[in-house]
Amino acid sequence: MNVLVAMSGGVDSSVAVALLLDAGHEVTGVTLRLWGGETDSGCCSVADVEDARRVAGQLGVPHYVFNLSDEFEEAVVEPYAAAYARGSTPNPCVECNRSIKFGELLTRADALGFDALATGHHARVLRGDDGTLRLRRGVDAAKDQSYVLYMLGQRELSRTMLPIGEITKFEVRAHAARLGLRTATKPESMDVCFVRREDRRDFVDARTQPRPGPLVDTTGRVLAEHAGVAGFTVGQRRGLGIALGAPRYVVGVDAPSATVTVGTQADLACDRLVVRDLCWTAAPPPSDRSLEVQTRAHGATGVGWIDGDVVRLREPMARVAAGQVVALYDGDLLVGGGLAA
Repeated sequence: MNVLVAMSGGVDSSVAVALLLDAGHEVTGVTLRLWGGETDSGCCSVADVEDARRVAGQLGVPHYVFNLSDEFEEAVVEPYAAAYARGSTPNPCVECNRSIKFGELLTRADALGFDALATGHHARVLRGDDGTLRLRRGVDAAKDQSYVLYMLGQRELSRTMLPIGEITKFEVRAHAARLGLRTATKPESMDVCFVRREDRRDFVDARTQPRPGPLVDTTGRVLAEHAGVAGFTVGQRRGLGIALGAPRYVVGVDAPSATVTVGTQADLACDRLVVRDLCWTAAPPPSDRSLEVQTRAHGATGVGWIDGDVVRLREPMARVAAGQVVALYDGDLLVGGGLAA
């Protein structure tokens, strides 16, 4: 097959190229130029583009750079700032997967005549006995990234290859080391590529109109004043600007009134999650099917079932910030998901 590989400049996508070559595929690498601002860090930085180019040279495959900065600004950066301003907590990497990697890039791969698009995500695409394509967790549970691919349907899965999902991160680095790839020991990128975590509030404030408002407890008693809702997310404990002698967490963010509510850890518990923009990798599951509910990339999961746009939970879970992913699994099979409302 003629495969276009999205090369981020990291070790996973580097080894994805090598594994596809080993399997006999014709491979072309492409790196996306998404952001050129002063906070150019994380994946897809200038250094990452150079790393990807040099790895492609080491492996003997063509390498190109696609400038999708305008599309990235429109689909990811602007919605990111707007979401924080309205009291949500966006996941820009998820939106980049949806709109850029498996949106714009997949469309270009089709137009250029490639048979498939491959990435370095730790997840697996497998075909079931009935011919339906399934997205499953990666073999390395600690590095599984199926959670951020919940939006992929049959069309996308039919054009997607995820070779890294079949091996562990240790094996990825070992393979890169054997090949002498410059990315073999490169640290993983953890930050949002267009803004550092400590700069998020200033970044959002510069693109929106921050409104000061009250910080209140669950009875409505005003505890303090804040500078804008963009500085808070549900579940947050640190940086609240108050000292009450016991831990307090953000349990609600109301942008129209600029009110942030804090409470105890018990106040975070909920027995249902309202989910918007639900999508399924294949057919929706029966309403009585018990599913594993994952609300963070890694961490504790719950059990629940779908009731329209509501996930009803068998046992209470911590409340999820609006805009965060709610992914639904049947064993290691990703059934689908959406965003917390």
